[in-house]
Amino acid sequence: MRPIPLVLALSSLLIVAGCGPSGSGAPGGKVKVEVQAFQGGYGIDFFQQAGEEYSKLNPNVQVTVAGDPRVWEALRPRLVAGDVPDLMFPGWGMDHWALVNDGALLELDSALDEKAYKSDEPWRSTFRPGLLELCQKDGKTYMLPLYVMIYGWWYDPGVFAKNGWTPPQTWDELLAFGEKCKAKGVAPIAFQGQYPYYMIEGMLLPWACSVGGIEAVNAAQNLEPGAWSSPAMLRAAQMIAELRDKGFFLKGSVAMSHTEAQTQFLNGKAAMVPCGSWLESEMKSTMPPGAQVAFMPVPDVAGGKGDPTALLIGIEPWMVPTAAKHPKQAIEFFRYLTSLDEAKKFVREKGTLMAIVGSDDTDMPPSLEAPARALAGSKTVWSVQYRTWYPAMQEEIEGAITSLLNGQLTPEQFVERCEAAATKTRNDSTVTKYKVAS
Repeated sequence: MRPIPLVLALSSLLIVAGCGPSGSGAPGGKVKVEVQAFQGGYGIDFFQQAGEEYSKLNPNVQVTVAGDPRVWEALRPRLVAGDVPDLMFPGWGMDHWALVNDGALLELDSALDEKAYKSDEPWRSTFRPGLLELCQKDGKTYMLPLYVMIYGWWYDPGVFAKNGWTPPQTWDELLAFGEKCKAKGVAPIAFQGQYPYYMIEGMLLPWACSVGGIEAVNAAQNLEPGAWSSPAMLRAAQMIAELRDKGFFLKGSVAMSHTEAQTQFLNGKAAMVPCGSWLESEMKSTMPPGAQVAFMPVPDVAGGKGDPTALLIGIEPWMVPTAAKHPKQAIEFFRYLTSLDEAKKFVREKGTLMAIVGSDDTDMPPSLEAPARALAGSKTVWSVQYRTWYPAMQEEIEGAITSLLNGQLTPEQFVERCEAAATKTRNDSTVTKYKVAS
């Protein structure tokens, strides 16, 4: 399930209604809880089934789940009118932080301090460390995670075994490996050029993190002066330019969609592709017979300041509108959805890692085993947060990296353009500012 490009903030549109009553709902005393969910690579069938099961366990509640691949478009006018669902998972087509800033989302900390579903421990302690912080503003929690996406590079273990290849673990190994690929007539790397954030999150920021430590990335996300033109960021840009100049990228990648680039990779035209752990689920219907995918960390830079176990992750959060008619019942349903049993079931059925501690202690697809090990062994888990905070800045940085990949910008010009975008954002008093939770 790839991230969806951001749209304009709703700040100028939202008319925030007051928190609705938690009344009995339908005749007969049954509360009808409406859930609207983004129908991405994992579908919504799991959520619908969970709603049916929860309704059977709680005869006074009827949970209905609906949605589509562009559910955010239907939700926007409903948010304006105050006619909102009780629980929603709008996907990345909606600016979540605009909703937070406009008071349109319920603060959830009191619910998190209560017990988890059929457990004596606080609900908040069942979430993996660091994930709730991605849903907070000024220390308050307005959204909740469900599944966790792991970012890195992917390869076909069968193809590697056939050629006697080993996934490169360092930059120097990558350079040597790339020449082996080219000698076999295979491009070392394909990428999803129509969506430049794949390269920002698959190369630029991980390498800046490896060279300068997580502090270099945090400084950039926090809009600190000079952070986007720092030595770490420049070195990362130089590495991308070096791969470009050596011919390591599959020809035409800059014009490819996510599925086109990933199809080329699966068809053996490229040895590796940057992507998230949704790759197999997204491509399973078109994977060639015998094709496999396996996760590998982004090759590390030897001698860098960064933690070699650092891992980029992502979430797609759920939320309760302040105007929900039945917020209490909506929260209780999500409490059930994040129970350990349901989380393990999601891992087995949908092939992704979950936000719940212990949920990976179950049978899982082979392609998920390496990401699970990487997450369990990581000392530094981080996420790209500025992309949702500052969409205009992100658009400028995406344009800059496309120009870098096309050879229209030098690495020095690239970081200067990024720094200019960050400076413009930092100096714009109309833009709400955020900080990475430390």
